[in-house]
Amino acid sequence: MKITSVECLPVQDGRNCVFVVVETDEGLFGVGEAGLTRRAGAIAAVIDDFASLLVGQDPLRIEHHWQQLSRGFFFPHDTIAGSALAAVDIALWDLMGKALNVPVYQLLGGRVRDKVVCYPHMGGRTPEELVERCLAAREEGWKFVRFSPNIGPDGLFEPAAAIRESIKMFQAVREGLGDTVEICFDVHTRLDPADAIALCRAVEPYRPFFMEDPIRSEGPNSFRLLRQHINVPLAAGEQFCSKWEFRQLIEEDLIDYARIDLCICAGLSESKKVAAMAETHYIKLATHNPLGPVSSAACLHLNLACSNVGVMEQPQRPGRVMTNVVPGQVTWEDGYLLPPTKPGLGIEFDRQAARRLPYQPGGPVRPLLHRADGSFTNW
Repeated sequence: MKITSVECLPVQDGRNCVFVVVETDEGLFGVGEAGLTRRAGAIAAVIDDFASLLVGQDPLRIEHHWQQLSRGFFFPHDTIAGSALAAVDIALWDLMGKALNVPVYQLLGGRVRDKVVCYPHMGGRTPEELVERCLAAREEGWKFVRFSPNIGPDGLFEPAAAIRESIKMFQAVREGLGDTVEICFDVHTRLDPADAIALCRAVEPYRPFFMEDPIRSEGPNSFRLLRQHINVPLAAGEQFCSKWEFRQLIEEDLIDYARIDLCICAGLSESKKVAAMAETHYIKLATHNPLGPVSSAACLHLNLACSNVGVMEQPQRPGRVMTNVVPGQVTWEDGYLLPPTKPGLGIEFDRQAARRLPYQPGGPVRPLLHRADGSFTNW
């Protein structure tokens, strides 16, 4: 069996997704998904470059291809190349599962659990609105809720005001839901260490499951300072594209949950290695999954095969986005994703539908955040 084509398919269907299809001369194909969807053009260019190295090769030599695409250009992969590599890698694992007629989790060592607990995204401008949505989520069966600091009009974000409001949100959710639901809070790197310390200390009584990305991730040393002054679990890593970027946070026990994004962190091959590194430090996975249904499936297979799993991000129940392109998606039940039984990733992908729904550059853009003085701040 040989690879005959590698096709990048940036799609716009309710949201943006960047898919990659690897096809073989035996009629089998695998599908993967890339992160950084606002950089779809750059990812497509990298995929074209990768294709010249992959066409004609044995698709089952996944680790060999990973090593060549990651470090075969002298410069190691970055986040854009890592996202492209992730899509290729996931597609190759999907293809291998189909070739051997087994789900991908069997190739990763088999299931260590029967289902994977996940959390949805909540929203709400006021504590009352947030609690109402959290109660509805619990009624549906979700065991976790997740929310973030509110953004002001026209992208205004002032840390002091955001901290005060976030504390009220925490208090309202914990009092409204009691101890029956876990709370995940995503700061989204919007605070500096001093402000992050203040927030984390203030919400300790409300027992967060984790505080995600409380500070920027470019300087892992700052997590040492944070760690010394707080007593809440920390989660980080969604912006990292390799095991090397995770290394310090893991080796120095600076986080409790590794937010691996399979579609940025070079796919299943690299993510399984990061998971193993994390296991040696009793750090659990909280896979970052804000993308499409192929990403959800890949995260599910990794979590089914890893022992050190805390929770998986799943913004909403499967089957509500990208249904034209991915008509067969993973199964959600009572707050959990269930193991696929079909070969490969266990999903259906319609290439013709993907080609009919091309991504349109210059579409809706998330607001760029700013402070009251007009200076730029992290989204």
